[in-house]
Amino acid sequence: MSANGTVDSVKIVEVRRFPVKSMRGEVVPSAEIGARGLAGDRWWAVRDPDGKLGSGKSTRRFRRMPGLFGFRAYAADPAPIVELPDGRRFAADDPAGHRAVGEVLGRTVTLAPETAVSHYDEGPVSLLTTASVRALEALTGGDVEPLRFRANLLIDVPGDGFPEDDWPGRRLRVGAEAVLRIVRPLTRCVMIDMAQGPARERNDLLRTLARHHDLTLGVFATVERPGRVAVDDTCAWEVGRDGR
Repeated sequence: MSANGTVDSVKIVEVRRFPVKSMRGEVVPSAEIGARGLAGDRWWAVRDPDGKLGSGKSTRRFRRMPGLFGFRAYAADPAPIVELPDGRRFAADDPAGHRAVGEVLGRTVTLAPETAVSHYDEGPVSLLTTASVRALEALTGGDVEPLRFRANLLIDVPGDGFPEDDWPGRRLRVGAEAVLRIVRPLTRCVMIDMAQGPARERNDLLRTLARHHDLTLGVFATVERPGRVAVDDTCAWEVGRDGR
């Protein structure tokens, strides 16, 4: 991706959203992006009785709940559909589904939409390049599935290295309308080594990023102008108020 414009091959190759935080999500051909991010992304979450949100890690807002990657969530109106590991499906607002999820997790939980406490770890839209994935593969000596990093937008960038390192502060136009302001690199946690769907459990990815790339991979962005984004949309840098 050039400093001043576009390269024909720099396109969105995957759009992914996660209707319930920390569950497996869905790949979609396109999605609306608004101020909060992709429509429906991480809008619901699993909650403990004390209000903490189910996650792969424990923080002030989140509580680690092993087993969440065994569930998959699909966007639906008025509430996402949650698929249990045994294939049963419930609407996220169905109390019977809450009980079923809790039985699998071995704890009492509910599912609820976002209120005053944000469900995002760092920011509304996460981006990752294929170049960075290849750089991590070179460091680990094997294949790395991009889905491990739960990026909303996977961007096909030629070469390797970590091109996103130079993106913070810049404005990226995606497709015809949406403009994203890149904020900073995304700090990674143990979730990237956990098994999720076809990606098996491993124990080297976080360690490798800690050793070689300050525990970061990909970036997150805020939304300066909403719009629809889709697979095969071209990305271009905008010359903005910061003169870049």
